Amino acid sequence: MKLYHALRSIGRFRPVFDFGEREVAHWFPGHMAKGLKQMRASLKNVDCIIEIHDARISFFNAHIPFSGRNPLFQESLDVRPHLLILNKMDLADLSSKQRILKQLGKNGVRNVLFTDCLKQRDDNVKKLVPMVTQLIENKPRFNRDENTNYCLMVIGVPNVGKSSLINSLRRTNLKKGRASRVGGEPGITKAVLTKIQVCERPIIHLLDTPGVLPPKIESVETGMKLALCGTILDHLVGEDIIADYLLYSLNRLEKFSYVEKYDLKEPNDDIQHVLKRIAVKLGKTQRVKAITGVGNITITVPNYTAAAYDFIRAFRKGELGQVMLD
Repeated sequence: MKLYHALRSIGRFRPVFDFGEREVAHWFPGHMAKGLKQMRASLKNVDCIIEIHDARISFFNAHIPFSGRNPLFQESLDVRPHLLILNKMDLADLSSKQRILKQLGKNGVRNVLFTDCLKQRDDNVKKLVPMVTQLIENKPRFNRDENTNYCLMVIGVPNVGKSSLINSLRRTNLKKGRASRVGGEPGITKAVLTKIQVCERPIIHLLDTPGVLPPKIESVETGMKLALCGTILDHLVGEDIIADYLLYSLNRLEKFSYVEKYDLKEPNDDIQHVLKRIAVKLGKTQRVKAITGVGNITITVPNYTAAAYDFIRAFRKGELGQVMLD
């Protein structure tokens, strides 16, 4: 790839993203409130909490303790053994992995596992059962002390791979197919399901749960990061805005693979220019009516919405490189 890093130093890219007058996203539909209530009611039967996050947006910074982490989960994490899984590691830039683990440790999170649950054979998933078993055995189980079976609950915001984790555990430990539906949009799992067995020795069941966002996301930028990674439905934010934030983020991180992918001459900070090039390359056009002095005519113009969707999809599939948004 050509070296474009000098463009940033000479001010070609935006130093900050202008969110304008946009407000913090609110997205707490009925199934989330119902799911959270069911999760709390099920805690008495749970031995360990598996908290799963997207590895691309799971780093601490000075203002946001953990992008997208739901504070409503904290009460359950305080009273149960807890394992944090940073999923989609294949899409994340893990060059600062040790720094991330160190910062997590400072915040009291010491049991961490990076995974790629869509991979047919993920060696890290094999580590989960021994880690969970040790965590449970080192803590009192109270009313479940005589029960030799273990029950885990997987929690997290939408579309981070909870169902994929369950299916990966079944594939790894039971040699069986998927038991939980997987989708590329948030909100696939809408209620706490019945127990799903994920291991035979020891016998371990896992509760799949709906992705639950906080009723109010702490900042507009956090909401944009979550939207970019598919945690909030695209149309609630706007594909054009998400695409613009993606372009800003790639340029800020000096990730310029989009230039070659979409046949641009060089990196560009103008989302309209980039989307026009994407639309032309992919043949994404639409016919619209135009009013002129001599009457109405139909013209063909680039389909910017379709181009924005392709740009966002390429990022989510890892086609624009590995990134760490925080």
